[in-house]
Amino acid sequence: MNTSIKPLDRPAGLADRVYNQLRDNIGNHQIRPGERLQEVSLAAQLGVSRTPVREALARLESEGMIAVEGRGFVVPELTDADIEEIYQLRFLLEPAAVSSAVAEVSSAADLVSMSSAIEDAVAAERSGDFRSFLEANVRFHNAWRALVPNRRMSKLLDQYVGHVRFLRVLTLGDPAARKTALTGMKNIHAAFKKRDVAAAAQAMHKHLEAAKHFLIVVIEQIDKEKEAEKSSSAP
Repeated sequence: MNTSIKPLDRPAGLADRVYNQLRDNIGNHQIRPGERLQEVSLAAQLGVSRTPVREALARLESEGMIAVEGRGFVVPELTDADIEEIYQLRFLLEPAAVSSAVAEVSSAADLVSMSSAIEDAVAAERSGDFRSFLEANVRFHNAWRALVPNRRMSKLLDQYVGHVRFLRVLTLGDPAARKTALTGMKNIHAAFKKRDVAAAAQAMHKHLEAAKHFLIVVIEQIDKEKEAEKSSSAP
């Protein structure tokens, strides 16, 4: 049982509060990759009924942050091979997608949502607000993806956006990762404003390289923590 999960009060919107707490616990590694999540035990730890826990788990699973395993759920464990496969796909798809989106920009009005997301990300980064930064980051990527004209390409992006959100939750808790991500967002946005297709693809590729780097760092840290726990519990 995970003793780091604290009981909750019982106001309205309890399923949202359970979701937010579990999402935060995944993001700050209190619930780590490979750890099982079961409805009954979580309800007992949180001091709530199984219904809001069930709703929260379903929401987390739909976003790709947890996966079904047997009669419960598990936070996905990422191997080096998983990371390579994920980023092979991202390097192929996202620079091409962002290039096609730039070509669709016809006026400054098309960039309002992106600009607003960056302003919110800047404010969140200054205040160290992880959750607000994550939300602004998601809105930024949703904004440029909405401009992608190829419906089949958009569908491919939709298929793995939940898993990508899980990766962001893992990495953007690090202030250095947030600062680097913000730089990447600004560079992509600048390419959109200039209507520069090549610059957008290059900025996206660099943005993904940085994201991959921070993900590897996080996974290595999680592995070290697991090894330390095993060593401390060994007889």
